[in-house]
Amino acid sequence: MADKKKHAPSGLASGGNPAGSSAATAGTVEHSSTGVKGPAGVVDNLDLLLDIPLEITIELGRTKMLINDLLKLGQGSVIDLPKEAGDTLEILANNRLVAKGDVVVVNKKYGIRLTEVISSVERVEKLG
Repeated sequence: MADKKKHAPSGLASGGNPAGSSAATAGTVEHSSTGVKGPAGVVDNLDLLLDIPLEITIELGRTKMLINDLLKLGQGSVIDLPKEAGDTLEILANNRLVAKGDVVVVNKKYGIRLTEVISSVERVEKLG
């Protein structure tokens, strides 16, 4: 599979800093709506990304099965998963782990209570 090149948003050098500036001279600021901290130019450019839609997946578990077993499934069949009842679920954004949580029921609907959020620094590091 060919590696996909990741390009910095327009106006950002490959190091993530606005072209011609450095983190040491720009100072650190906090984004008003997200709380993300970083060099002023980088945090300002964060607004360009905030409206991009993401696919959020809550993963209960995964398993492997033979095609023969898959074809035998019918209404009422049970697929065993390796996770135990009460284990935390993984929350993925565009197939990248961003948090873990527990299932809750709110107004007769399922929800997820976040128990662990992967830090934004760890998430950005995993992109590279």
